[in-house]
Amino acid sequence: MFGRKKKKSEAADVTEVVKLKPLNYPSKILVGWAEAISGNIELRDWFLSSDEYKELGMCIHALLLKDDARDWLMKNGYAHLMAMINGAEGNKDAIHWLNKANFQVLKHVALAGDRDEKSTNWLIKNGHQEFAMIAERIRVLKDQIEDTHNDIHSIGKD
Repeated sequence: MFGRKKKKSEAADVTEVVKLKPLNYPSKILVGWAEAISGNIELRDWFLSSDEYKELGMCIHALLLKDDARDWLMKNGYAHLMAMINGAEGNKDAIHWLNKANFQVLKHVALAGDRDEKSTNWLIKNGHQEFAMIAERIRVLKDQIEDTHNDIHSIGKD
């Protein structure tokens, strides 16, 4: 087994680079995304069933710690959204990657979602009010998840 040659398809799976897809959304979609992050299941399901905005629904599931959604984002050109989620969860490497790849808005959403007031102010000052709202909703959701994980009566319910 150790000496066998890998098939080309196996090697391609390991080394395949997925091109990042653009994130250009109208304001009403960003507001809807914020509402879905806050728990509006109808909106979340609409995003998931949409051909145009499925990644936003998958992002919500990834925020809810669903590994299949996290994998989907990575495999389908949305590593930058996954980096934003990881950054909001305190992953400094993800923040560094977002900064280096020049995803400044997503970097500040991640930082603001992790309670960085300077980033919240940066988003507002630079005309990204919808993203500031999204960051706030991410922070609230993270707090809810943390509270659930720390509640002895809800262990194993997620």
